[in-house]
Amino acid sequence: MRAAIAVVVLATVAGCSAPGVAPAPAPPPMSSARPPGTGPPAAVGPADWPTYHHDNARTGVADQFAPLGTLRKAWQTKLDGAVYGQPLVIGDRIIAATEHNTVYALAAADGHVVWSASLGKPVNGSGLPCGNIDPLGITGTPAYDPATGLVFVVAETEGGRHTLAGVDLASGAVILRRALAPPKGDEIAQQQRAALTVLDGWVYVGYGGLFGDCGNYFGSVVAAPTTGTGPLRSYVVPTPREGAIWAPGGGVVHNGRLLYSVGNGESTQVYDHSDSVLALTPQLSLIDSFSPAQWKDDNTKDLDLGSMSPAVVGDRVLAVGKRGVGYLLDINRLGGIGGQLTAQPVCQAFGGSAVAGSTVYIPCSDSMRAVDVDPAGGLRVRWTASVPADGSPVVGGGAVWVTDTDHGILYALDPATGKPRAQIDVGELPHFASPTLAGTRAYLGTNSGVVAITVR
Repeated sequence: MRAAIAVVVLATVAGCSAPGVAPAPAPPPMSSARPPGTGPPAAVGPADWPTYHHDNARTGVADQFAPLGTLRKAWQTKLDGAVYGQPLVIGDRIIAATEHNTVYALAAADGHVVWSASLGKPVNGSGLPCGNIDPLGITGTPAYDPATGLVFVVAETEGGRHTLAGVDLASGAVILRRALAPPKGDEIAQQQRAALTVLDGWVYVGYGGLFGDCGNYFGSVVAAPTTGTGPLRSYVVPTPREGAIWAPGGGVVHNGRLLYSVGNGESTQVYDHSDSVLALTPQLSLIDSFSPAQWKDDNTKDLDLGSMSPAVVGDRVLAVGKRGVGYLLDINRLGGIGGQLTAQPVCQAFGGSAVAGSTVYIPCSDSMRAVDVDPAGGLRVRWTASVPADGSPVVGGGAVWVTDTDHGILYALDPATGKPRAQIDVGELPHFASPTLAGTRAYLGTNSGVVAITVR
């Protein structure tokens, strides 16, 4: 089967290129058939890590992970650029994508490169209107689709063009690719940082702006069929500008709906669904939302909810953003403007949380918090980590795993107290770095590649 790849226009949009940079050519048509001899797609096992924070609910919990012992570096593989997305683990392969637009499969045993796939030249920082990643290539965490055997990524290439690619897990062949421009605004001003979500034959991609909030951008979600062909779906935050969807966790799936946190919009007079938690159908229709009563002030002061992905705890949603307030919501009725069940100070949160039972581990800018959620509608900050751990936490093997991104340290914290049980230097880390837990090892993307840490 041949994929007819074309730019599909969902709305009338205005595009632009970086000054002095010619627009990149449209990606060539590519076959959506699997390469001969590759066999059926690899299934996802209970110990695998196929998407950001392990599953589409973004729990960040690895039930099969080995108990904590002595930490030591198993291997460290230098790649062609920084790895901002969380590594994936499928069987004996570690999948990592770099800011140089290369997708790698590494051997879990020793880190050697099994295959690599290049998706084009990234954008140099000088070609962007603002931003803090240079070069800018693949930033959002990939997602593996066991139905097709493809690893999905979005690459940003010269001219600020965004391309969705499906890379065969077995061979590294680029099976499909299609232009996936944000549906509104200037493409060069929009960045794909949120993790991709694969759900029922579709891959969902969130867009926000560059660091500095420059240019004409709009928060949006675009969905493409995993087969590589067919019409796209899209949703755009109805704000005059901004309203970024950029939190690293991307779409959080619950009962077939996708929850996204949204950054500040430009409006301070007419409500524009920014500074919010939005519930979208798989067809990307808005069906529910929440915004704080002080959304106008949040928008004015850049104190929005868009900095952390929503955390789902049973039939509750916990949203924490830049203002530092935790809002507990009813997942069946998010509450509209000011309709939270309760609200109380937690911390300024940036990244993705982990959820174990009724406890949410929050990635705070000063240090991680453990927050207990009462189903009746209460919140309690149980502890603050005793070390400056500001990365996005995960849970496994009787420990909470979190990074100190400023100093390049991976901690294993006691889930009861927040005190370190073990720690190890892992090298320079990108923003919001979050470890992947599989088997007896933790895997981390670094500014130069991937490091594997044996935990016992």
